Amino acid sequence: MFKNLYAWTMSLAGSKHAPFALGAIAFAESSFFPVPPDVILVPMSLAEPRRSWYFAALCTVASVAGGALGYAIGALFYDTVGLWLIGLYGYAAKMEALRAFYAQWGAFFILVKGLTPIPYKLVTIVSGLMDYNFPLFIALSVVTRGARFFILAAALNRFGDPIREKLETHFGLFMGLLAGTVVVGFVVAAKLL
Repeated sequence: MFKNLYAWTMSLAGSKHAPFALGAIAFAESSFFPVPPDVILVPMSLAEPRRSWYFAALCTVASVAGGALGYAIGALFYDTVGLWLIGLYGYAAKMEALRAFYAQWGAFFILVKGLTPIPYKLVTIVSGLMDYNFPLFIALSVVTRGARFFILAAALNRFGDPIREKLETHFGLFMGLLAGTVVVGFVVAAKLL
């Protein structure tokens, strides 16, 4: 079953529509969607290693643009959409503690959370809610999201063939680890905040 899923994922990753899907997922993940773009970035970079840098740049630009949407949700629509999203991810009860932490450590918060599997949408919405300096928010987002995606691209570019071989034989494990990372990110965020 996983061999068929792997073959389908790799063929999808190599399709002409894959960059659009990658950009859409990176955009959505930064503001409301729970699935990280790594789900498609890794297979795309393995299918076309020469383009891994392009895919990382695409993820960075789309993620920062999605972050601007998340910022707008926090700044303009917190009482409706923002509060609903924060509640959906289980952070509503921790907003006061998060506000206090953010007031003191805003830039650090953006830089660290942007690199980790902890949901970046939380950062973007809270940045808007706290009326964090928007140009600084964008600059920090470019740095942290760019670092995250370009580090992954460098690893895939350097170790792509061995990773592809392992992925072919252990695709189910990879998907499980990726899903586990997303869940752990949400749990860690819930415990830390």
